[in-house]
Amino acid sequence: MNLNMNSMESLVAQIQGLSGSIADVNQLHSLLKQSEDLFHSELARLAPLLTELDPSIHSLGYLYILEACTSAPISKEQANELVLSVARFINLCAAEQIRLAPDKFISVCKRFKDQVMLLEDPMRGVAPMLTALRKLQLSSEHLTTLHPDFLLLCLLGKCYKTGLSILEDDIFEVDQPRDFFLYCYYGGMICIGQKKFSKALELLHNVVTAPMSILNSIAVEAYKKYILVSLIHLGQFSISFPKYTSSVAQRNLKNFSQPYLDLVNSYGTGKISELETCVLANNEKFEFDKNLGLVKQVVSSMYKRNIQRLTQTYLTLSLQDIANTVQLHSAKEAEMHVLQMIQDGEIYATINQKDGMVRFLEDPEQYKSCEMIERIDSSIQRIMMLSRKLTDMDELLSCDPLYLAKAGRERQRFDFDDFDTVPSKFTI
Repeated sequence: MNLNMNSMESLVAQIQGLSGSIADVNQLHSLLKQSEDLFHSELARLAPLLTELDPSIHSLGYLYILEACTSAPISKEQANELVLSVARFINLCAAEQIRLAPDKFISVCKRFKDQVMLLEDPMRGVAPMLTALRKLQLSSEHLTTLHPDFLLLCLLGKCYKTGLSILEDDIFEVDQPRDFFLYCYYGGMICIGQKKFSKALELLHNVVTAPMSILNSIAVEAYKKYILVSLIHLGQFSISFPKYTSSVAQRNLKNFSQPYLDLVNSYGTGKISELETCVLANNEKFEFDKNLGLVKQVVSSMYKRNIQRLTQTYLTLSLQDIANTVQLHSAKEAEMHVLQMIQDGEIYATINQKDGMVRFLEDPEQYKSCEMIERIDSSIQRIMMLSRKLTDMDELLSCDPLYLAKAGRERQRFDFDDFDTVPSKFTI
């Protein structure tokens, strides 16, 4: 026991003495890796040692001890203290030190996420988790395994705007495929919550078309939401997949989404009655999938699509005629829909309150304002940046030994120059 006590005290002294230069920290890292068994054999005595260390200076040593402390099962009563301790460490730790032991840092952060969920207070974990993933990231283009956990906390805590802050980053590096699937799925849900349907479609599309060797439940749920958001935002949905979609997804996704494809067919008729019949027939399924709210938005969007079609045919129309044509219950309800669409910029019109007439107008945007020119220029610059990035990635891939070896093996298997162009039995 005395040996262990001396070993622990000696280790703390080493942490305090070797947390300065890069060379010292690397030496300390080797020492800590050799001492992991000691940490786990002395769990009961580790917590007091943290008071002797400064998380901003002794980040690596603090991380190893904290990871060992959090590995033991804790009660709900102890969870609050643990959450405070981990949040403080995340805010104060030095990024360059914790990146030396990313697995340890990720483990601590994931346990932190589990504890705030155990306490049923996900909002409490949002800010620390955002700080954690930023410190773990080597660049904003890097998708860490903490990204999905952060977005999940944002969803559960309804902190949608905070979640949007990381969804603007262009991602080019992914550690694990599952992280990418969850990042895009949770990100899509956050964008749906903020009515940013265009971005939601982009993220859900990434899940559906991502490479996969076997079908996963994330892709299935993303496909269902992808269908609904397409109907809400675009007023249509194509059941054919892009060519780059995996064969697994193309063969199987539709089999798990039949009620949603039935909804697409009903929506395509433009008849509210048929759409409502379909919703009623599949109501339990939509509710079980927790998509009933989106389905209701699909129904509401059909009224909008039908009103938009009227703008292509008529210059003026009474509110009562609009209500009759799109199957709304009253002129007042038609007025509410038209006003909302004008406010959202979906149509351009004026309403004469005296005679209840709606006058449809042309889009006033001339596409020559300074703001519009800046938006167009920004889009061009972004496309040019993406083009350069793709060229760089293509060059790196073409020089990758693993890729070249695999490509060589595949070519040997499918080199058609080795075969006769006409089978011998059909030779004329």
